[in-house]
Amino acid sequence: MTEIEKARESGWLRKWFIAARPWALPASTIPVLLGSSLAATVGWVKLNFWLLLLSLTGMAILHTAANMLSDVMDWRRGLDREATPVSGAIVRGILADKQVLIGSLVLFTAGVAIGLWLVYLRGILILYLGAAGVVLGAAYPWLKAVALGDLVVFVNFGLLGSLGAWVVQTGQFSWLPVIWAVPQGMLVVAILHANNWRDASQDREKKVVTVASLLGDRLSLVYYANLIFGSLVLVVAFVLVPRIFGFDFPSLPLSMLIVVLALPGALKLWKKARRRKEKEYRLDFLTLDGATALYNLFFGLLSVAGLWLAYFLKIS
Repeated sequence: MTEIEKARESGWLRKWFIAARPWALPASTIPVLLGSSLAATVGWVKLNFWLLLLSLTGMAILHTAANMLSDVMDWRRGLDREATPVSGAIVRGILADKQVLIGSLVLFTAGVAIGLWLVYLRGILILYLGAAGVVLGAAYPWLKAVALGDLVVFVNFGLLGSLGAWVVQTGQFSWLPVIWAVPQGMLVVAILHANNWRDASQDREKKVVTVASLLGDRLSLVYYANLIFGSLVLVVAFVLVPRIFGFDFPSLPLSMLIVVLALPGALKLWKKARRRKEKEYRLDFLTLDGATALYNLFFGLLSVAGLWLAYFLKIS
């Protein structure tokens, strides 16, 4: 019995677990951890664990809702007909598209409810940020089809996720969590690009325009490399450039240089991407989005660890 056949025979919980694709959640939850950690270590407010947990839960629910809605729209457009190891439930024939659509709407409702609770607890600014995030998430399937998907996930998960978490903890707006979240946002884009790069030929056939389909195969490799290596370079720059050139702008603490430990992982991703046309490494390319998501998680945890090291060891 194949893995797909086993999934079809499994209980409802496993089916919805596959539909939710939880492996993708670090793309949205890591920026929340980053923004909350910045608030506590740079913004010098006492970290409220329960607000952090509420923020993470709300973001994870809304991200899952958006992913499920995207799966529904891709299926109805005739996309993603072949199952991959990281596919959702519809393409595997585990759940019908109508079931997943209903599930998505339920999750959107739950996520909005959590957001409104945070508005009640922390103020009106959360409403504006949350509303922008929900609108972008719900519109993503249509924006993705006109090559705006990369920009949407960069803003929604990378920047708004970090800023929203900062505001939940501090109650105030700041550009710092926006600027310092850019490297993490780039990795979120890298996850999406790996997916769209794999599906580029199919997208073109269905008249769906993504950045990957516009760039073509060779430039998609260059774009991917800039995202995974550029994120590392930016963190190092945020640490060193203000110190070296004396810019009147806060620098990240020296302990943030711990992210260079992610370099071997970036090199492995680069190797997988370069070997995409070699038959024996085809599976590596098909699962590049999942591998990039794991790298994003590792990079993000290193970033958070770097902030807390500075906090506890008094490293400036």
